[in-house]
Amino acid sequence: MNTLINRHLRWKSKLFASLIGAGVVSVVALPGIGWAQSANATLQGKAPPNAQITARNVATGAVRVTTAAGNGTYTLVGLPPGTYAVSAAGGSQHTVTLAVAATSSLDLTANAAPPAGPTTTLATVNVSAAALLDVKTSEVGNTVSLHQIQNVPQVTRNFLEFADMVPGMIFTLDSQGHTSLQGGAMTTSTVNVYIDGVGQKSYVKEGGVSGQFASQGNPFPQLAIGQYKVITSNYKAEYDQISSAAVTAVTKSGTNEFHGEVYADYTDQSYRADTPSELAAGVKTDSFNKDYGFSLGGPLIQDKLHFFITNEVKRYDTPIAVVPGVTGLNDLLPQDAQAAIGPANLPFFENLFFGKLDWEPTDRDRFELRAQVRSENEVDNVGGVTAASAGIQTKNTDKRYELYWSHSADAWFNEAMITYENAFNVPQQITDGVGQAYTYGANNDTILQVGAPDPRAEQNKGQKGPGFKDDLTFNELHWLGDHTVKAGIKYKDVKLTAQDAGNATAQAFYNVCDGTINQSVYCPAGLIGTDPMPYKAVFAVTNPGFSPVVTSDDKQFGAYLQDDWDVNEHLTFNLGLRWDIEHNPSYLDWVTPANVVTALNAPYPALPSGYPQPTSGETYADALRLGGVDINDYISTGHNRSAYKNEWQPRLGFSYDINGDSQHVIFGGAGRAYDRDLYDYLQLEQTKFALEEPQIFFSEDGITNCAGSPCFPWDPSYANSVGALQGLVAGSTAGYEVDMFTNGLKVPYSDQFSLGMRNSLGQWNTSATIARILSYDGIVATLGNRFPDGSFWRNGCQPWCAPTGVPGFGSLILWSNGIETRNTQVLLSLEKPYTHESPWGVTVAYTYTNATQNRDINEHYSFDEETIQDYPFITSNAAPKHRLVATGTIDGPWGMTYSAKLTLATPTPDNGYINYNYPATAPNGANNLPVAGTPSGKKFLFGGDIFGYRSVDLAITKDWHVAGSTHIQLRGDLINVFNYKNLVDVLTTYPTYYPITYDKTGNITGVPRTFKMSMRVLW
Repeated sequence: MNTLINRHLRWKSKLFASLIGAGVVSVVALPGIGWAQSANATLQGKAPPNAQITARNVATGAVRVTTAAGNGTYTLVGLPPGTYAVSAAGGSQHTVTLAVAATSSLDLTANAAPPAGPTTTLATVNVSAAALLDVKTSEVGNTVSLHQIQNVPQVTRNFLEFADMVPGMIFTLDSQGHTSLQGGAMTTSTVNVYIDGVGQKSYVKEGGVSGQFASQGNPFPQLAIGQYKVITSNYKAEYDQISSAAVTAVTKSGTNEFHGEVYADYTDQSYRADTPSELAAGVKTDSFNKDYGFSLGGPLIQDKLHFFITNEVKRYDTPIAVVPGVTGLNDLLPQDAQAAIGPANLPFFENLFFGKLDWEPTDRDRFELRAQVRSENEVDNVGGVTAASAGIQTKNTDKRYELYWSHSADAWFNEAMITYENAFNVPQQITDGVGQAYTYGANNDTILQVGAPDPRAEQNKGQKGPGFKDDLTFNELHWLGDHTVKAGIKYKDVKLTAQDAGNATAQAFYNVCDGTINQSVYCPAGLIGTDPMPYKAVFAVTNPGFSPVVTSDDKQFGAYLQDDWDVNEHLTFNLGLRWDIEHNPSYLDWVTPANVVTALNAPYPALPSGYPQPTSGETYADALRLGGVDINDYISTGHNRSAYKNEWQPRLGFSYDINGDSQHVIFGGAGRAYDRDLYDYLQLEQTKFALEEPQIFFSEDGITNCAGSPCFPWDPSYANSVGALQGLVAGSTAGYEVDMFTNGLKVPYSDQFSLGMRNSLGQWNTSATIARILSYDGIVATLGNRFPDGSFWRNGCQPWCAPTGVPGFGSLILWSNGIETRNTQVLLSLEKPYTHESPWGVTVAYTYTNATQNRDINEHYSFDEETIQDYPFITSNAAPKHRLVATGTIDGPWGMTYSAKLTLATPTPDNGYINYNYPATAPNGANNLPVAGTPSGKKFLFGGDIFGYRSVDLAITKDWHVAGSTHIQLRGDLINVFNYKNLVDVLTTYPTYYPITYDKTGNITGVPRTFKMSMRVLW
């Protein structure tokens, strides 16, 4: 018998090797790859040898079967999260609840004790079921349950808001109402969200999730989310296009009973406190938040075919404040500019739809057809230094469709999926014509922008196209323990679109003069006020022969191999390797225009007196070479660039169960994760030529006292005519910005290390982790201009203080890699789950962050130093040093549920500059030095100036049972109970930068004290 078993296992191993080999060959044969992670759960354990294992979903009737191996081990993979009755022939039967993307253990031997754990339910089925925890994973993170989503106080209806209950995560509602999710001390763009195994990554704009850049909206209907898992680091090889945090969510499905819900949330200015800017202005801006929607699900064929649909609508009018960027100068601005300062508002509308059909024709097969549609319209880019007239109107759409098929066998499980996505972000200016930007000082700090916005306000950026992925899991491999091996490939062919500017607006820049030595050197002598003549204008000009809308057929490829190896009851290894590559013709096939190449190799023209002069026969390329730039590294022939091929990503994790009882588990890991270069940057080589945005300068005579080149005599007619400004450079390339990418462009990545311990102490679960994340090769733009002797700094001034741009053009912008972050975090969590037997729950998440970076987390343009290597590592402005989030829920008498959320954080550091007035300079000759500062915080109830963010949120829900399964719920949320002013605008001291303080009449993050009413009808 043992010989037959061994032969059977050897045959399976050979089959496995053959299939993996075939998969690798197929990957190599394909032109490129990326893929997504499954939200399904895995159940494994012991049973009688060779017994049939049956798992039946008690809500849908779906059945999964497998057969235990000769040694009694079994693995069921691909189980949609939910509650299952699991039994083994000749063994035991138990009812358990499985969580999203979790691997859980269940003993089904004849005399096995019932699994320990609370009674819980995933959705609408209320049965006695032990919630099995994934305590042996090496990943760092936690799960957000449906109960928490439904009960914890919430400002928005964005399901990602609850992710900050996991240490290391920050969910932000900024002063403009935009929502964003951030992991660690890295940008929001490094996050990826997977819904039912499909990554929602934005390939063009920032924000991580498509459609989430500068949006007040939600990426997905909250009613459709069953639960989700947040992984802050050390994820398995299945996860792609990510370098910080991963969120993997599972959507609800219809069950064998019809269930539905209708809800409405409402609040307006009558139910909130004044913002600081409203208090200062003595005027309260009208505002409101309206959320409403429904969900419905049920059977079309009992146990076989189910449906689920939901629709959610948002109508917001969010208060915002227009605040000068430099204080104390308001009286020196024109009257119309002064009138623009103060409260304003941001209208917003969103419509979200999700629909799902799931069909299980056999106990081996499952089909799902899914559709999600997001449509938004909003006024944006108002607030801070931008007046309402300079705002934009944005249309934001995101449509995704998926067809999924899974097939299970005793020894393997396969998931295949076809996807299609169509996501576009289209902002347009509200006001046409010539706008005004008022600036101050040697560095031209912006005070205020009014009128028409910058030409870049008009954009059209998006992604659309199909994709395919296949994941194959083998669960009957035994060698020095038990192995669950997963291999996957995915191919995407998406068209990326980008228009970076429009030609209907321009902006003129005016000096504001106060008579001090800190004002601009171009201020007229004796003037106190705003100079009536602008010193500069920016506008867009169409370049014949180039299209302002650029597209690229982007192909993404990838493959991975993951082995979850249970060595014994104590030790588990998670070993993975993945590889990605992306083929983007916009970058790879670009040919640097011939006139640019000619100009780069042309003689360096003479400069005005007072500046170094070129030597005889010196070309512009020679001057760049003297300054450390070989321009040949940036000139593209269309054949000298190749896709980056070195995205090898080993991911290694382990867990050690000290007693083998899941009570005390040590875990850790190390791994590398590659993200991607956003098309928002890659397209600039083309769009800057298609629709150039030249900077031109003005003086009285066009020769003397010019702030830059090219310089023209000022004519008052230019102040109100975009066409007149464009006519100044008609038929010329003067002032055209030249953007060039390095021919050896790399892909950003992070190296992640973690070590921690989980403990189960009665009803309480704890976790303590130290995580270290180092990110490299962030994309960066530096100023390429050099003086003829190769120098970058001259008399405290950068090269664009003189006509040092590409001859016949404008400034040279060089794109390469070089932004880095270094982050060490201590992550502590404490949780007592809510259960029906013990109807209260608590979570506590504490994060300590020690992070540095060589560039502001919000910036890629780096013109203040000669190279990115000249930027010092300073304290990161991505995250506060200390952050605490605690929640609690409890069921009271008479159908009442009480919940609370406490959020405390020390002030988030600011990144800025110490400015020098020549002849004083920074040690490297620069006129500024990057530094970081942290404003003083406020006390919370007692203590000193500690916290930068404070909020106590409460919610009370009253439930009335009407008849049958019908319930009515009324709920009230009181957000920011103590009306803490969580200020966000920072004031620095010119030129010393320090001291740094909050602007007490500026914008806030979060909301003032706000009461929100909700009503739900459930059946």
